[in-house]
Order: sequence, then structure tokens, then C-alpha cells
Amino acid sequence: MRKLSVLMVAAMLLATGSIFANDSKKNSKKSDPTKSLSTQIADLLDDNSFVLEKGDWTANVRFILNEDKEIVVLSVDTDNEMLEGFVKSRLNYKKVDNAAYKEGRAFTVPVRITEG
Repeated sequence: MRKLSVLMVAAMLLATGSIFANDSKKNSKKSDPTKSLSTQIADLLDDNSFVLEKGDWTANVRFILNEDKEIVVLSVDTDNEMLEGFVKSRLNYKKVDNAAYKEGRAFTVPVRITEG
């Protein structure tokens, strides 16, 4: 009887431990803070009125977050001056929500503007 109760307590502890270990919402936010930033940047760049003649426009945007959690664009690596100006005007000093905030950390995000 005593072995059975010890075995039951051990099984309940293991089950409870595995439930808390698999909390996917907490783990996904902690594991990839740049995904959240990418989503917020996509929202900021969403409403554009570009008319593309052919193909799409691409750029690599390098930025940091200042002490107020605002994006400070360091560089926009692209050949298209219109895209560079658009990205800088839409992103510079826009506030973002980032749980894994670390002032001065540099991020690079690829940006692609497509037709449609």
C-alpha cells in the first residue's frame, strides 16, 4: 500500500512538471524576439502606394532600439532610393513592443515590397 502511494505521488509530480515545461506561448516569445519585431515592422510598412513596373524591391534594414524602445534606422541596403526613403520615413523613431529589449543591440531585417 505504501509503495502504491509513493508511486502515485511520483507520477503526479512528473505529469505536473511536463505540463509546465510545455507552455508553448511562453517559450515561443522568449526564444525569438526578432520575430515579433519583424511582424511589427511589416505592419509599419504595410500601407504603401508603390506601383511596381516589374519584379519586387528588396532591402536589408539595419537598426537599433534606443532607450525609449524606438527604432533608429542605421542603414538601408538597397539600390532603390525611393525604397530607402520610404523605409526610413516609416520606421525611424517608431515605438515598438519588444519583451527581450536590450538597448543598443543591432538588428537586421530583410524587407521586400511586392506588386499587389
